[in-house]
Amino acid sequence: MSVFASLVEQLADLLQPLFHTSAAAAAIVLFTALVRLLVHPLSRAAARGQRAQAALRPRIAELREKHAKNPERLQKAVMELHAEEKVSPLSGCLPSLLQIPAFFLLYHLFSNTTIGGHANGLLSHQLFAAPLGGRWADALGAGGAFGGAGLVYLGLFALVAAVASFNFVRTRRRIAGGGLMPVGGAPMGAGSMGGASAGTAPVAGLGALNKVMPFMSFFTLVTVAVVPLAAALYVVTSTTWSAVERAVLYP
Repeated sequence: MSVFASLVEQLADLLQPLFHTSAAAAAIVLFTALVRLLVHPLSRAAARGQRAQAALRPRIAELREKHAKNPERLQKAVMELHAEEKVSPLSGCLPSLLQIPAFFLLYHLFSNTTIGGHANGLLSHQLFAAPLGGRWADALGAGGAFGGAGLVYLGLFALVAAVASFNFVRTRRRIAGGGLMPVGGAPMGAGSMGGASAGTAPVAGLGALNKVMPFMSFFTLVTVAVVPLAAALYVVTSTTWSAVERAVLYP
């Protein structure tokens, strides 16, 4: 973790002339963008995989009709079909899984007071008036919802709510139209899981899942509220990136 801390500090030093006391926060946003840029080719591959799954839907429908009374045989037939066509039902999960280590690195980095036996200097950095190692509860206790730190969180909540609303509208529209739904996206379940089951194999409770799925993006608000601000910045940046990326890859 000390190597990762050094990376963040070096990025903050590079950005300090532009962002001054918020340089470390800007470094986290830049780091998140770099992670998402590295994962983007996998996201494009996942989109191609989702389109391939969509192309298999008529054949899967035939298998459902053929093996309606034998769920085990149906599941095996569907898996054989995916293997034959070289399509993975879980192809869209990989981009999200690869982002989880970066999120937890930031979470632990800004949750520990010491790194390698030395004081964690990153905890002294701020985003405007909000410490990067603090949480929303700390901001409420220090100055209230409209204090300096509280206003930073209100800004983040507003951004997350705007992105979640955008995802909500797109998800509802695609579910209503039976369109292709992406699997994977922002870390911590930010509202993009569930598309594979709609086009691959029958899943119990799929109707209920389709009703809940549009609201999943709003769960990101809870994550932002309870994790250190540095990790919240990662989540907000990654969620925003995911919304734009999905709009491009799944028009």
